[in-house]
Amino acid sequence: MTRIGYFLSSEEHTPRALVRQAQGAEAAGFDALWISDHFHPWLESQGQSPFVWTVAGAVGQATALPITTAVTCPTTRMHPAVIAHATATTAALARGGFTLGVGTGEALNEHILGLPWPPAAQRIAMLEEAIEVMRRLWTGKLVTHRGEYYDLDTARIYTLPEERPRVYMSAFGPKATTLAASVADGLIQVAPSPDTIEMFRARGGAGKPVQGGLKVCWHQDEAEARRMVHHRWPTEALPGEALQLLPLPRHFGQLTGELVSEDMVAAKVPCGPDPDVHMAAIRPYLEAGVDELFISQVGDDQEGFFEFFTTELLPRLRAER
Repeated sequence: MTRIGYFLSSEEHTPRALVRQAQGAEAAGFDALWISDHFHPWLESQGQSPFVWTVAGAVGQATALPITTAVTCPTTRMHPAVIAHATATTAALARGGFTLGVGTGEALNEHILGLPWPPAAQRIAMLEEAIEVMRRLWTGKLVTHRGEYYDLDTARIYTLPEERPRVYMSAFGPKATTLAASVADGLIQVAPSPDTIEMFRARGGAGKPVQGGLKVCWHQDEAEARRMVHHRWPTEALPGEALQLLPLPRHFGQLTGELVSEDMVAAKVPCGPDPDVHMAAIRPYLEAGVDELFISQVGDDQEGFFEFFTTELLPRLRAER
């Protein structure tokens, strides 16, 4: 049976608001939490981007829901040893458990130290080595590593959780999906892709969990919901590799301002008060076979969405899943 989680949007909300939303999600009946990990928001209109590790620690104490980062890039902006340390502490702190979701990242967040942004094949290789480094550190042993991309000199993590942290990996193409099936404990998807899930399970991921995520915008006024989605998340309608390559929020604003209409975004994100519209967006994930589905409410009316979820969506989800 598919578990339903709530997706905390770090790009839109302050740290205290995210903690309150996590508590509201728990009270509304959600099973788990995702939280995004960014240095910059995608757009100036989103307006926030707190440090995820501070927020995740607070959320882990304020709720008993399991938390997954969706997703962390442990390769460029932060050395994998630092991410391993942060993960271990957060997992030791979170009452409901913690999973490190990883991916190859975006220039938007990773370019800030002035390092070149590597091509996709190199980013995948860096991620593979980063996962190896982190897992060695989570043994609690003294680690020295001389790799192609990372070095460690007699490093040891002393504060560890009771269970070794799990690593789920975001993957889109065959190369990344094959790596995820081989080295990750689970797969992360932000679109319902039966082919990717089938490939993941066929190439070594059989029996491993698959997580999926989507954005919705509940509002009593559908027109207001459409306006909000177009204001906050026009990037949902951007095709191709722009999401990985552009370095600043203003670049995404320029691109979406020229290319993305309200109708284009509303075609990607369910908007308004009709539960059938929202279920039509959720159902492809269930049919694709995700084990956990995380839903993010766009905008600032999380309380209204949580009530809608409890009274309208949750009964339908229980009937279908």
